[in-house]
Amino acid sequence: MDNDLKSQLKGYLEHLRRPIELVATLDGGKPSQDLETLLADIAGLSDKVSWRKAAETERNSRVPSFAIATDGAETGIRFAGIPLGHEFTSLVLALLHSGGHPPKVSPEVLDQVRSLPGKFRFETYYSLSCQNCPDVVQALNIMSVFNPNIRHVAIDGALFKDEVATRQVMAVPSVYLNGEPFAQGRMELERILAKLDTGAGDRAAEAIKAKEPFDMLIVGGGPAGAAAAIYAARKGIRTGVAAERFGGQVLDTLAIENLISVPHTEGPELAAALETHVREYDVDIMNLQRAAELVPAAAPGGLHEVVLENGASLQAKSVVISTGARWRQMNVPGENEYRNKGVAYCPHCDGPLFKGKRVAVIGGGNSGVEAAIDLAGIVGHVTLIEFDTQLRADAVLQRKLKSLPNVDIIVSAQTTDVVGDGIKVTGLTYADRTTGTVHRIELDGIFVQIGLVPNTEWLKGAVDLTERGEIKIDDRGATSVPGVFAAGDATTTPHKQIIIAMGDGAKSALSAFDYLIRQAPAEEAAAA
Repeated sequence: MDNDLKSQLKGYLEHLRRPIELVATLDGGKPSQDLETLLADIAGLSDKVSWRKAAETERNSRVPSFAIATDGAETGIRFAGIPLGHEFTSLVLALLHSGGHPPKVSPEVLDQVRSLPGKFRFETYYSLSCQNCPDVVQALNIMSVFNPNIRHVAIDGALFKDEVATRQVMAVPSVYLNGEPFAQGRMELERILAKLDTGAGDRAAEAIKAKEPFDMLIVGGGPAGAAAAIYAARKGIRTGVAAERFGGQVLDTLAIENLISVPHTEGPELAAALETHVREYDVDIMNLQRAAELVPAAAPGGLHEVVLENGASLQAKSVVISTGARWRQMNVPGENEYRNKGVAYCPHCDGPLFKGKRVAVIGGGNSGVEAAIDLAGIVGHVTLIEFDTQLRADAVLQRKLKSLPNVDIIVSAQTTDVVGDGIKVTGLTYADRTTGTVHRIELDGIFVQIGLVPNTEWLKGAVDLTERGEIKIDDRGATSVPGVFAAGDATTTPHKQIIIAMGDGAKSALSAFDYLIRQAPAEEAAAA
C-alpha cells in the first residue's frame, strides 16, 4: 500500500469497536511474502488490529490465505489471495464489520440473515479486475459476520489456478455452496437471501399487494430511474421505485470518465451513490422486482397497474418507465449452453481467466474493439469477428487494435455456432458472407460485444414501440398512453449515455408531475 492508501485505511480503522486478529496461512513463496507485508501494514495502522501466522493445527489448505477472528474465534471470513484491486474495498469492509462497525444494511435484512436455518459454506472465485465481484464477496462476508452458521472464503482465481481448472471456472464471480455450484455473476445481498430463503419472495409479494397507490411509480432503478425518483420525491408526492436491481446496467460498467464534473468513477460506485441519494428522500424502493405487464388506466386520470413477475401488482396515477437495456446475444446454437463456460460478456471481469489462451471478440463497434485491445494484453491471441464489411469503431481505436501483434481481424463474417466439448467452449464457426464458405476457429473463450436490447418485452401491446423494441416518446418523455412516461436506454432517445439517461429521468418525472397537477380532483372526476 502507498502512503495515501495507508492514510485512508487508518481513518477507516478508527471505526473499529472491538479488536480483530488476522490469522495467516503462509509459505515461503512470493505471494505469501506480499500478503505478510499487507497484513503487517494493516496491523500497524490500528491498535485494535493484530496479525499472526497460523499455528500448525490452524493452517488452511489454501496458501496464502488469512482468516479474520475476533474474541478468540473466527468470524467465518477468509481471503485466499491478496485482496487488492477491486477487492480492497471488500477487505476494508470485512475488517470494519468484523470489528463491530455496522454495515449499511436494513435491520430487516440483517434479521433475515440471522434467522437462516442450516449450515452454509460459501466459496467465491473472483479476479482483481472484476467490478462485479465485490458485491458478492461483501454480501457473503456480511452474512458470515452475522450468522455463525455461515462461512465464506473469497478466492483469487489467478493465484489458485489448479482449483479454477478443476472446477472449470470460466466466469467470475463464481460461487459454490457446500461444494456445489450456487451462482455466477453479480448478486446483491437481497438476491442471495432470496435464493436461500425460499419464502422471501412470497412475503415480499404479500407486502407489495398491501401498498396504497402511488402518485408516481418509477419502473427501473438505473440512472434514469434514480433521477426520476429524486425529482418526483422533491415534489412531495407519494413516490415508489420497482427495480429488478437498483443501479441497472451501470453495475456492469467499469471506468466512467464522461460524467460531467466527475473525472473518473466506476459503475458499482456510481450505482451505490445513486441509491444513497434516492434514499435521502421519502421513496419506497422495492428491489428485486421485475415488471411483467403494464395495464394502462381505463381513462385519463385513472390508475395504471404494473403487474410484477411474482404475481403482485402496483398501482399509480402516473408511471415513469426506465427499464434500460441488456447485452445483445448472438442467438446462435451453443451460446446459451456455454454461457459462463467460455461465452462471456464482460472482458474486464472474465478476461484474466483466459490468460495466455485464445479468444474471440464478436463485434467491431467501439465496445468490441475496446474489448479486443484490453484482452490482447492478457490473453495469448484475439480474433475479432465483425459482421459488416468494415469495423465501425472510432478510427483511433482501430489504429490501436491493428498495431497489436496478437490480434487478427475478420470482417464480413457471420458467427453460426459456438462449439464445445460439453463442459467448455472449444471454438466457433463462422460463414464468410462474401463467399458463403464456413470456417472454424479453435478457441478457449468468446466475448460477445454486439450492442444492447431494450428491456421492453413486457410492454408489448400497452405502449407504442419501435421495430427494435424501443419505447416511442416525445420531447417531454411522454409515451402513447396518457400518464405513462419513459426515460433512458429503453426509449427512442438517441445516444445511450448515463448523463443523458439522468437528464431524461428528471425530464420525464417533471412531465409526469405536470400531468398529475392538470388532472381533475377525484371527486370532480367522479361527478363528471
